[in-house]
Amino acid sequence: MEIVKQDMRRIHLPEHPIVLALRDRIVRTPRRWKRVFLVSLDAILLLASLWAAYALRLSEWTPAITTERLVLAFFAPIVAIPIFVRLGLYRSVIRYLPEAAIWTIIIAMAIATMSWVIVVFLLEMAGQGIVPRSVPLLYFMLGTIIIGSSRFAAKWILNVGTGMRRDEEPILIYGTGPSAALLARALKGHGNRYVMGLVDDDPTNHGRDVAGYRVFPGQQLPSLIERYGIREIVLNLSSLSQETRHSIISRVTGLGVKVRTIPDLSDIVDGRYIVNQIKEIEIDELLGRSFVPPDRELLATAVTHKTVMVTGAGGSIGSELCRLISGWKPEKLVLFEANEFALYSIEQELSQKTGCQIVPILGSVTDERLVKRTIASNGVNVVYHAAAHKHVPLLETNALEGIRNNVFGTLTVAQVAAAANVESFVLISSDKAVRPTNVMGATKRWAELIVRHMSTETKIRETGQTFCAVRFGNVIGSNGSVVPLFKQQISKGGPVTVTDPDMTRYFMSIPEAAELIVQAGALSSGGDVFLLDMGEPIRIGDLAENMIRLAGFNIRRPDTDEPGIAIEVVGKRPGEKLFEELFYDRQNAKETKHPKILRADASAIGHYELPSALKRLSQAVEREDENAAREILFSEIDAEMRLPVSALPETANTLGAQP
Repeated sequence: MEIVKQDMRRIHLPEHPIVLALRDRIVRTPRRWKRVFLVSLDAILLLASLWAAYALRLSEWTPAITTERLVLAFFAPIVAIPIFVRLGLYRSVIRYLPEAAIWTIIIAMAIATMSWVIVVFLLEMAGQGIVPRSVPLLYFMLGTIIIGSSRFAAKWILNVGTGMRRDEEPILIYGTGPSAALLARALKGHGNRYVMGLVDDDPTNHGRDVAGYRVFPGQQLPSLIERYGIREIVLNLSSLSQETRHSIISRVTGLGVKVRTIPDLSDIVDGRYIVNQIKEIEIDELLGRSFVPPDRELLATAVTHKTVMVTGAGGSIGSELCRLISGWKPEKLVLFEANEFALYSIEQELSQKTGCQIVPILGSVTDERLVKRTIASNGVNVVYHAAAHKHVPLLETNALEGIRNNVFGTLTVAQVAAAANVESFVLISSDKAVRPTNVMGATKRWAELIVRHMSTETKIRETGQTFCAVRFGNVIGSNGSVVPLFKQQISKGGPVTVTDPDMTRYFMSIPEAAELIVQAGALSSGGDVFLLDMGEPIRIGDLAENMIRLAGFNIRRPDTDEPGIAIEVVGKRPGEKLFEELFYDRQNAKETKHPKILRADASAIGHYELPSALKRLSQAVEREDENAAREILFSEIDAEMRLPVSALPETANTLGAQP
């Protein structure tokens, strides 16, 4: 492949009118007639090569023409043309012929010469005359030079002012839509990409020229990559269905080239900038998830003309929630965040593109006085509680801080919201809350129980408030996610570290998660745990391999020196599960009006002795007794002790002291 890239030159021809007219005439000729012409030309050139071989051997320009020599001349193209066809000399598009094709021509001519020698030998045995031994060698040398020169001369004519520079990389564009033609034109003379042709699965387009570029069938991709030294494939698939896109992307990721994409033409304001719109394929393109447009009525009901507070507003989920909410005309958007830089970043971003009032609040959700003052002074109507520590290994070594923030931070915000008559409270939970085996998952389960308990209290008091939780799996690209880690490792040349290749996880994109969270909040009747449809779980080993292939690298297998990026298995980390679950009991999940949102049946869970359990947990955290805190954290969930519903009113506002 490197030979192809290193030998490329930009071709500079004087743009003489005759040369340009000849080129345009050739380009417009149907491909089948071009092949007929090329076969005929090769036959003539082979005869000329054989004549020249005899002339050089006999040292005379007009060697005698005998019956034997005419028969041998007849067999020269008869033997050679099928060999040329078999080795693909007529499949290559002359305009894009790489210099490395000369080796194919040499091999084809060598086989053709040896086959002709066999014919000569058979004729000599039949007493039809003798051929000088040097003629076949001269025939091979002259045929190679003349056949090769004819093709590169044709390429020279066809590429007036459009050849490749030494530093240009050959690419293919997958798709033949308007964006593909526009991109191909824009790339001509721009940057270091050189378009070798277009690829399309529609048989009606095969062999056609689009914007002056040949259209190849999709099944020829492996041979095209090898023939032209392709380093990158740019996908132009915006007009296709999600299923078709997923199928094509899955097909091209294993070819050892970089795979990129361009947006829909309607997203590009000016064609001059289409080159800058080429971007990396996102890993969520490989998930095969069907896209369901958001219910605009649910989004409007949830946030329009309301004062909304998002805790953890600078995080990956929180910031995307803020972007989404700011576009739906809230009265005011309160950004509650403990990280100063994250708060500054999202506040600056939103202030420049939204017309609603943005209120940045710097502080922790465990600060009850600050939370009270923020909700009261801004008249908050809706709270999305996304603030949480969520990195599983870090929380295993910092369990007390995880409990303090995730459990008692949720308790603080929920209690203050209930006391301030906030209309809606939505907790952002996790699939790790289902049968948790780690501190992060257990704290999220406690947060769900706190929200459900607060919902029960507000129902008894008939305040009309709704408290709910939304549970989903990993979001691609979120802070602490495995996807950014894999990208970083690939950019450094590997290895990509995988805890267990057979581990499975649910994934969805951050924008989709934010949309579903807001819509789930609008569907709540109080006490709900909503489950987002995450599709099929993804095997982590497959995810790592797909990301390596998307980056254009091969996977280096163990105990081999072949180039590529290795995958290194490091073993499960403390608290990690081999697979995650979204349901305690799948049969208890009920459908909602949104096809991607399910509702867990809370009645099947029961009521826990949460106030006393929270009190014991708070005391353990205050004593900084991590072992006791861990024991309480997991034992109370496992026990699932029930509290009579009739006793619940007496527990109002007694869910436990702040640590």
